[in-house]
Amino acid sequence: MADVPALPPGGRRRPAFGLRPSSGRPQVRPAPRPAAGRQEDLRCPPVVPPPELQKDETEDAQSGQEKTFMSPPFEDTELNINHPYYDVARHGIIQLAGDDNFGRKVITFSCCRMPPSHQLNHTRLLEYLKYTLDHYVENDYMVVYFHYGLKSLNKPSLKWLQTAYKEFDRKYKKNLKALYVVHPTNFIKILWNIFKPLTSHKFGKKIIYLKYLSDLREHLKYDQLNIPQEVIQHDENLWRKQKGKLPPVVKIPPPRPPLPTQQFGVSLQYIKDKNKGELIPPVMKETVSYLKRKGVESSLRVTRCKQIIHGLPEHNYVVLKYLICFLHMVSRESIYNRMTASSLACVFGLNLIWPSKGTVSLSALVPLNLFTELLIDFYMNIFNSRTVPGEILP
Repeated sequence: MADVPALPPGGRRRPAFGLRPSSGRPQVRPAPRPAAGRQEDLRCPPVVPPPELQKDETEDAQSGQEKTFMSPPFEDTELNINHPYYDVARHGIIQLAGDDNFGRKVITFSCCRMPPSHQLNHTRLLEYLKYTLDHYVENDYMVVYFHYGLKSLNKPSLKWLQTAYKEFDRKYKKNLKALYVVHPTNFIKILWNIFKPLTSHKFGKKIIYLKYLSDLREHLKYDQLNIPQEVIQHDENLWRKQKGKLPPVVKIPPPRPPLPTQQFGVSLQYIKDKNKGELIPPVMKETVSYLKRKGVESSLRVTRCKQIIHGLPEHNYVVLKYLICFLHMVSRESIYNRMTASSLACVFGLNLIWPSKGTVSLSALVPLNLFTELLIDFYMNIFNSRTVPGEILP
């Protein structure tokens, strides 16, 4: 018999060839650990923010503002608690700031008034921004974006910014004459590089970067802007850092006395005193007089339409009056249904009137639509003077 090897200390035999004592089944040995150099190659490289973003965050950390960020107190005394976006509007992030030098509305967006992200619903913020702009986008308007105060704690995600850009379609971009970005940082430059392929060249020309608040005076009525105090203080710090002194005080020249015949930019009392006590300003009176004279071609058209309609047989007249009465009622609600007298005339004009022989030529479409539009607009004047026994109205 072969010699049995001695037991190791503890009384248990060491398994040979990687066999478990309990099961006797072979066990797979772990793969050898790679060398230090290869192990480093298998790791996923760390995500490093772009240098521009790192610079912004470093400056924030050095100033200590990011760690101690608090939403600046703001209370709009005129804001009703029943406002549909009271939860967002109460922060004063978005505000109407009067007009620019050409009378166009100015809307401001102040990042420093944005609370931390967990205290602000960014979806609601986007909805409130659209809700505000909807009041002004039908005419030319401007937007002033105060970037100072956008930190890691209140910064929206890139996905939100992308969604926001998609939400603002041509309706909002068409009449936007300028987007002033005040105190732009490296973060703004990064965003612009990201979204630039998605923007049109025409829209890109509307974005104007302003390094200092004083640059706004060249474009807007500066005194009407509701600029947060934090932004003003930041602007002064930039001037001290860059130029070693505060920005120069812009001297506004005293207002010139109005001309004797001036009628705009002066009080009604001034116009009255300069026009022998007349209550109605001359420019308004002359304009109305001109329109009355030139608008008599309309009166003649209505009179002529009335003559034509009253010449219809009774049955034709009753049916036409019934229909036009209803279309007139519809057109009066055009602010809700978008069916103006003009659009209704385009639909019904060709079906109401046709030649006795042949078909309607293309050249006759415009006069037919204008005729039908007059019937709808001036229904009361045209139809009320003739009543047929047995007629009914809708």
